[in-house]
This record gives sequence, C-alpha cells and structure tokens, in this order.
Amino acid sequence: MASELYDLSIPVFIRHLNGLATCLKKAQTTYGERKCDEKTVLCYRLYPDMFDFSKQVQVATDHARNFAALLSGVVAPKYEDNEKSLAELGARCERTNEWLKSVKPEQINGTEEKTVTVKRPAGDLTMKGRELLLARTLPNFFFHVTTAYDILRHNGIEIGKKDFMGS
Repeated sequence: MASELYDLSIPVFIRHLNGLATCLKKAQTTYGERKCDEKTVLCYRLYPDMFDFSKQVQVATDHARNFAALLSGVVAPKYEDNEKSLAELGARCERTNEWLKSVKPEQINGTEEKTVTVKRPAGDLTMKGRELLLARTLPNFFFHVTTAYDILRHNGIEIGKKDFMGS
C-alpha cells in the first residue's frame, strides 16, 4: 500500500495557513478602518495562562515546518518570534507555505516508521513519523490555528468558517 503521509500533512498545513493569512488580512483591514492599535490583538489571550495571539500564530507555523523538516530530512528555515504586526504574522504564514511547497511528496511518503526526536523544553520526545503527525503535529497545529481564529473572532473581526478553512 502506497504511503499518503504527504497528502495528510503538507497540503493540510498549507490550506489552513492560507486561511489564517486571510483572517490576518481581514483583521488588519478592520483594525485600520477602526483606527485601532493592532497591539491589542497581538497581545490578547483567551486566558492568562495561554499564549497570546502572536505566539499562537508563531507556534502553528513552527509545528508545520518542524514536522516537514523532521520527516523529510531537510533543514527548515528558522524564524525569530519577533513579529510586531498582523502583516508580519501574515508574512510568516506565507513564508512557511512557500517553504512547505518546496517539500516533495517523496521526501515525506514512506516515513511513517521513521524514528524522529522532537526537541522540547520539557525533554526530548522520540516517536515514529505517523505518530508524530497524528498524535502531536496535527492536534497542536489545529489547536493553535483555531485559538488564533477564536481570538480574532472574540475581538470583533468578521471572519467565518470559510476563512478558517482556507483555499
């Protein structure tokens, strides 16, 4: 049976990062029209112990890049977490997608049983490629993209499921 790990990952990341970039553009337009300070949303958290909006976007892009890098063996670009505007966060999503598009199916397919080590502050985590995608990367990716979406909605940005789903 042919592996489809690529199809279950890279296009999904690209689609939803496109959606997030669309949401960021709508937020930028709304904040501009209302003459609001973008910093209010960039620093917004749904709860005090959660990451702020900027970090939600940053971590979502990190999960997508790190997954592709670990399984493909290609070094992912490193981004400083220093975005200070909605436009810069949108550009981060777009840069991530451009890099993801450079990863070929043959670099990911067949890596279901590849053992990889995820470096974490709480300690390294070793797992197989399929487990990395299904038990770690996809849940974390969608958690952070959804939380970013929720923060924008909570702050009055008129976005919906169609925006979230991307193209």
